[in-house]
Amino acid sequence: MQGKQNSGSGGAAATARSANVSAEQVLSQAATAPEFCAALAKLFGVRPTEVALMRLQRGLLGFLYPEQLKTAGSIPVSSSSAVAAHTASTRKNEIFNAFIKIKHASIFESVKLNTSEDAERTGANAIQKLMSAPILDSQRKVLGVVQVCRKGFDAATAGPDFTQDDMQQLELAAKVLSNLPFVK
Repeated sequence: MQGKQNSGSGGAAATARSANVSAEQVLSQAATAPEFCAALAKLFGVRPTEVALMRLQRGLLGFLYPEQLKTAGSIPVSSSSAVAAHTASTRKNEIFNAFIKIKHASIFESVKLNTSEDAERTGANAIQKLMSAPILDSQRKVLGVVQVCRKGFDAATAGPDFTQDDMQQLELAAKVLSNLPFVK
Protein backbone atom coordinates (compact mmCIF):
# COMPACT_ATOMS: atom_id res chain seq x y z
CA MET A 1 0.00 0.00 0.00
CA GLN A 2 2.77 2.42 0.85
CA GLY A 3 4.38 1.92 -2.56
CA LYS A 4 1.07 2.72 -4.19
CA GLN A 5 0.78 5.99 -2.25
CA ASN A 6 4.29 7.06 -3.10
CA SER A 7 4.34 6.09 -6.77
CA GLY A 8 4.03 9.09 -9.06
CA SER A 9 3.42 11.46 -6.16
CA GLY A 10 6.75 13.30 -6.16
CA GLY A 11 5.19 16.36 -7.76
CA ALA A 12 2.10 16.15 -5.56
CA ALA A 13 4.23 15.75 -2.44
CA ALA A 14 6.32 18.77 -3.38
CA THR A 15 3.15 20.79 -4.04
CA ALA A 16 1.70 19.70 -0.68
CA ARG A 17 4.92 20.69 1.11
CA SER A 18 4.87 24.04 -0.67
CA ALA A 19 1.22 24.58 0.29
CA ASN A 20 2.04 23.73 3.91
CA VAL A 21 4.88 26.25 3.99
CA SER A 22 2.63 28.89 2.46
CA ALA A 23 -0.26 28.17 4.86
CA GLU A 24 2.15 28.12 7.79
CA GLN A 25 3.61 31.49 6.75
CA VAL A 26 0.16 33.09 6.37
CA LEU A 27 -1.10 31.72 9.69
CA SER A 28 2.04 32.64 11.64
CA GLN A 29 1.68 36.29 10.58
CA ALA A 30 -1.66 36.65 12.37
CA ALA A 31 -1.36 39.10 15.26
CA THR A 32 -4.74 38.37 16.82
CA ALA A 33 -7.12 35.44 17.29
CA PRO A 34 -9.68 36.91 14.82
CA GLU A 35 -6.97 37.36 12.15
CA PHE A 36 -5.75 33.80 12.65
CA CYS A 37 -9.25 32.33 12.56
CA ALA A 38 -10.16 34.32 9.43
CA ALA A 39 -7.05 32.95 7.69
CA LEU A 40 -7.85 29.43 8.89
CA ALA A 41 -11.45 29.76 7.65
CA LYS A 42 -10.16 30.80 4.25
CA LEU A 43 -7.76 27.84 4.18
CA PHE A 44 -10.64 25.40 4.77
CA GLY A 45 -13.25 27.25 2.71
CA VAL A 46 -15.57 27.77 5.69
CA ARG A 47 -17.16 30.88 7.19
CA PRO A 48 -15.15 32.56 9.99
CA THR A 49 -17.92 31.60 12.45
CA GLU A 50 -17.15 27.95 11.67
CA VAL A 51 -13.77 28.23 13.39
CA ALA A 52 -13.38 28.15 17.17
CA LEU A 53 -10.26 28.87 19.18
CA MET A 54 -10.07 28.14 22.89
CA ARG A 55 -7.29 28.72 25.40
CA LEU A 56 -6.84 26.54 28.49
CA GLN A 57 -6.60 28.40 31.80
CA ARG A 58 -7.09 26.90 35.26
CA GLY A 59 -8.78 23.76 33.92
CA LEU A 60 -11.24 25.66 31.71
CA LEU A 61 -11.31 26.14 27.95
CA GLY A 62 -12.26 29.77 27.31
CA PHE A 63 -13.12 31.05 23.84
CA LEU A 64 -10.75 33.46 22.13
CA TYR A 65 -12.86 33.22 18.98
CA PRO A 66 -15.64 33.67 17.89
CA GLU A 67 -15.88 36.92 19.81
CA GLN A 68 -19.53 36.31 20.79
CA LEU A 69 -18.59 33.12 22.64
CA LYS A 70 -16.04 34.83 24.91
CA THR A 71 -18.81 35.79 27.34
CA ALA A 72 -20.98 32.69 26.77
CA GLY A 73 -19.01 30.63 29.26
CA SER A 74 -16.15 28.19 29.32
CA ILE A 75 -15.76 24.43 29.13
CA PRO A 76 -14.28 22.43 32.00
CA VAL A 77 -11.64 20.03 30.68
CA SER A 78 -13.27 17.44 32.91
CA SER A 79 -16.54 17.67 30.92
CA SER A 80 -17.66 14.32 29.55
CA SER A 81 -19.99 15.85 26.96
CA ALA A 82 -17.79 18.47 25.28
CA VAL A 83 -15.68 17.45 22.30
CA ALA A 84 -13.19 20.26 22.98
CA ALA A 85 -12.66 18.93 26.52
CA HIS A 86 -12.11 15.41 25.14
CA THR A 87 -9.60 16.77 22.62
CA ALA A 88 -7.72 18.61 25.38
CA SER A 89 -7.71 15.71 27.83
CA THR A 90 -6.63 13.06 25.30
CA ARG A 91 -4.31 15.38 23.32
CA LYS A 92 -5.61 13.72 20.14
CA ASN A 93 -6.99 15.08 16.89
CA GLU A 94 -10.56 14.16 16.07
CA ILE A 95 -12.74 14.21 12.93
CA PHE A 96 -16.51 13.79 12.98
CA ASN A 97 -18.20 13.82 9.56
CA ALA A 98 -21.51 12.81 11.15
CA PHE A 99 -21.22 15.17 14.13
CA ILE A 100 -24.98 15.58 14.49
CA LYS A 101 -25.08 11.91 15.63
CA ILE A 102 -22.40 12.43 18.30
CA LYS A 103 -23.59 13.13 21.82
CA HIS A 104 -22.15 16.54 22.63
CA ALA A 105 -22.75 19.73 24.57
CA SER A 106 -24.65 21.94 22.12
CA ILE A 107 -25.06 25.03 24.29
CA PHE A 108 -22.57 27.06 22.24
CA GLU A 109 -24.38 26.24 18.99
CA SER A 110 -27.41 28.13 20.31
CA VAL A 111 -25.48 31.40 20.74
CA LYS A 112 -26.37 33.88 18.00
CA LEU A 113 -23.16 34.97 16.30
CA ASN A 114 -24.89 37.95 14.63
CA THR A 115 -23.01 38.01 11.39
CA SER A 116 -24.61 38.84 8.05
CA GLU A 117 -23.62 35.42 6.70
CA ASP A 118 -25.31 33.66 9.60
CA ALA A 119 -28.41 35.85 9.36
CA GLU A 120 -28.84 34.71 5.76
CA ARG A 121 -28.61 31.09 6.87
CA THR A 122 -31.15 31.07 9.71
CA GLY A 123 -31.78 27.50 10.80
CA ALA A 124 -28.61 26.24 9.14
CA ASN A 125 -26.38 26.65 12.17
CA ALA A 126 -26.28 23.05 13.36
CA ILE A 127 -22.76 21.66 13.29
CA GLN A 128 -22.79 18.75 10.87
CA LYS A 129 -19.04 18.08 10.55
CA LEU A 130 -16.21 18.94 12.91
CA MET A 131 -12.45 18.65 13.29
CA SER A 132 -10.80 19.28 16.63
CA ALA A 133 -7.08 19.53 17.44
CA PRO A 134 -5.19 20.21 20.67
CA ILE A 135 -2.73 23.09 20.78
CA LEU A 136 0.37 21.71 22.50
CA ASP A 137 3.57 23.42 23.58
CA SER A 138 7.00 21.83 23.09
CA GLN A 139 6.57 19.78 26.30
CA ARG A 140 3.12 18.54 25.08
CA LYS A 141 1.34 20.67 27.66
CA VAL A 142 -2.14 21.62 26.41
CA LEU A 143 -2.46 25.34 25.65
CA GLY A 144 -5.90 25.12 24.06
CA VAL A 145 -8.03 23.63 21.30
CA VAL A 146 -8.78 24.72 17.74
CA GLN A 147 -11.83 23.48 15.88
CA VAL A 148 -13.17 23.84 12.35
CA CYS A 149 -16.72 22.86 11.54
CA ARG A 150 -19.18 22.85 8.68
CA LYS A 151 -22.68 23.97 9.57
CA GLY A 152 -25.86 23.34 7.64
CA PHE A 153 -29.40 22.00 7.64
CA ASP A 154 -27.98 18.52 7.05
CA ALA A 155 -24.70 16.84 6.07
CA ALA A 156 -25.27 17.48 2.36
CA THR A 157 -25.84 21.24 2.74
CA ALA A 158 -22.90 21.58 5.14
CA GLY A 159 -20.32 20.82 2.46
CA PRO A 160 -17.73 18.13 1.88
CA ASP A 161 -16.52 15.71 4.53
CA PHE A 162 -13.27 16.53 6.27
CA THR A 163 -10.35 14.36 5.15
CA GLN A 164 -7.10 13.19 6.72
CA ASP A 165 -5.34 15.87 4.63
CA ASP A 166 -7.63 18.46 6.24
CA MET A 167 -6.74 17.07 9.65
CA GLN A 168 -3.03 17.39 8.85
CA GLN A 169 -3.62 21.04 7.89
CA LEU A 170 -5.44 21.65 11.20
CA GLU A 171 -2.62 19.93 13.08
CA LEU A 172 -0.16 22.28 11.35
CA ALA A 173 -2.36 25.24 12.31
CA ALA A 174 -2.36 24.06 15.94
CA LYS A 175 1.44 23.88 15.82
CA VAL A 176 1.58 27.47 14.54
CA LEU A 177 -0.86 28.55 17.26
CA SER A 178 1.37 27.10 19.97
CA ASN A 179 3.94 29.78 19.16
CA LEU A 180 1.59 32.77 18.93
CA PRO A 181 1.44 35.15 21.91
CA PHE A 182 -2.36 35.34 22.15
CA VAL A 183 -2.56 31.59 22.89
CA LYS A 184 0.22 31.42 25.52
